[in-house]
Amino acid sequence: MRSSFPCQIGIAFLPAVFALPALAAPAALAVPKGASATLAVLETTDLHSNVVGYDYFKLAEEPSIGLDRTARLIAQARVEFANTVLFDNGDTIQGNALADYQALVKPLRCDQTLGIYKVMNALKYDGASIGNHEFNYGLGFLSQVTGKRFQVAGVEQPKRCAGPAFPQVLANVYSVKTKKPLFEPYRIIEKKVSAQDANGRAITATVKVGIIGFTPPTIMSWDKRWLDGKVYTTGVREAALKYIPEMRKKGADIVVAIAHGGLDANPYTPQMENAGWYLAQVPGVDAMLLGHSHQLFPNAASTAPQFNLPGVDKARGLVHGVPTVMANLWGKHLGVIALQLRADGKGWTIEKDKTVVEARSAQNADKSFVAADPAVLALIREEHEATIGYVKTPVGSTDFRMTTYFADVGDTSAIAVVNAAQTQYVQNYVAANLPQYAKLPVLSMSAPFKSGLAGAFDFTDVPAGNLALNNAADLYLYPNALYAVKIDGAGLKAWLETSARRFNTIDPNRTDAQELVNPTVPSYNFDTPTSPEISYEIDVTQPAGARIRNLALRGVPVTPTQEFIVATNNYRASGGGNFPGLDGSKTILASPDTSRDVLIAYIRNVRKLTRASHGAARSWRFTPVKTAGPVVFHSAPGVLELAQAAGLNNVSQLRADDGLGKGFALYALDLAK
Repeated sequence: MRSSFPCQIGIAFLPAVFALPALAAPAALAVPKGASATLAVLETTDLHSNVVGYDYFKLAEEPSIGLDRTARLIAQARVEFANTVLFDNGDTIQGNALADYQALVKPLRCDQTLGIYKVMNALKYDGASIGNHEFNYGLGFLSQVTGKRFQVAGVEQPKRCAGPAFPQVLANVYSVKTKKPLFEPYRIIEKKVSAQDANGRAITATVKVGIIGFTPPTIMSWDKRWLDGKVYTTGVREAALKYIPEMRKKGADIVVAIAHGGLDANPYTPQMENAGWYLAQVPGVDAMLLGHSHQLFPNAASTAPQFNLPGVDKARGLVHGVPTVMANLWGKHLGVIALQLRADGKGWTIEKDKTVVEARSAQNADKSFVAADPAVLALIREEHEATIGYVKTPVGSTDFRMTTYFADVGDTSAIAVVNAAQTQYVQNYVAANLPQYAKLPVLSMSAPFKSGLAGAFDFTDVPAGNLALNNAADLYLYPNALYAVKIDGAGLKAWLETSARRFNTIDPNRTDAQELVNPTVPSYNFDTPTSPEISYEIDVTQPAGARIRNLALRGVPVTPTQEFIVATNNYRASGGGNFPGLDGSKTILASPDTSRDVLIAYIRNVRKLTRASHGAARSWRFTPVKTAGPVVFHSAPGVLELAQAAGLNNVSQLRADDGLGKGFALYALDLAK
């Protein structure tokens, strides 16, 4: 359901967003039986430090993203609804060059507030939870920027530093040292609201809004190097069952679960990454804010399997009857749950049949975008301009364009140099420190991190010419540490089989169009080597798990017991992505260097990248098969020449507009060639 209020909010409404701090609320007011009110719960999620609509990799404005545009939607909601609360779901402080600059390049002083938190303070957020990416820079940094003094072994924070002005809650991460939650598990916020009594007369009342936060327990694998031995997690459901009754006992009228995760109906475990489907079944959850999986909910048109689970109403935004929203990513949407409240003489109850859930887009119906709020950029102008200056630092040059537009069908132009850098680093380390492995072949795995998830602009695209730090950050998106694992041939094949789940199973006899790419498998889980020494085929006519054929090293078939060293990152080596056998036990190198820094050092040493040496190597091919109908995929329009430059002569553009309204073109892949 869409509001009739116009999306475009003028400058006149800026004071509604950047308001002066509210006066202290009076003591809770008694609520007469039969009173009613509407309370709009607003959500942002997975902002990933996109404070303004700017792409630091391309050094260009990007109007489809940014909290500066979400600020307009927040202002609109505050005009439309007399009573609102605004919460953030996490994955807030990491994700772009601005975040890296403040964390790694010119770290904040204790008395400084993180750029995105400065803006969120000005926007008067009421609370937030903590996502998995909050842990990427380590517990020391997280302790500092959140203004929390963690009681954690090895993390020294001599005094409380500047942090956000709103509470941050997290119920399922504990300190090993104290056995207590790292953050406060929940907070009960007393919100003064405009309401009506049973006779329709205007009154002022108080609603006690309880917020409780959850993060994926899998942080223990993904950021093992920072967290192991310092913190531990419990399951999302277990934490909810522990604390929600306590919140109710302390007077919470409404419990809003801020869960950094999506929906998954597989059998529940305390390690479940996306536990929202089970969380909604915990008694006492009145509303649920989701995130992490970068999706849009409610969304009646969604074909995502997790939104077609039993008990999920993807049109109305309900999960087991609980009003639920997920506001996509990067500030592209604002989640809105308009709760209809009625007083029963004891407190407030929710009239769920009258509650409306929607995810409001920062894109207008005519495909334009709401205007950026200039007050946001004004708050972080210094950090923004310093980041731009930083990412322009030159490191080398390239004689070819490096992109991921066709990475799914074999273009390695943006992957091969990453693998080359990682391979050289590990080879040098083994030669110097691990002589017992000196005779083992060293491979490297990397993936196309950007493959259009956020839109047709969201691809790695590094032009030929000079290379700067922003280009290196575009080639390697995350601040992962470089790790190396020792595996056998069976493990290597299993790794490649898991990567090949990126593709749907193709029926050669079907005459209608078949989609090549499985959208439920993210591109960052499509690991591929790019060494001329290793070769294999992917047979997409076979089911997942049985697709890798003719796996060979230097032309000789790989045996199950043959040993390899594979360069990867800490996320994958420690279990990220659920790749068979990769659980941290096979790690032989846990480098203190990030893969991005390794890449930068490599480019500085080589100085000039050439396609022949750094952009042409390809280890895999699709197994040739003739199909009765077209096999199709989606990428940016007008870039077919890049596929041809990469030697992909079996790719053609069918339509410059695929008709889905997101700016993509429709391409075909001839598997027979």
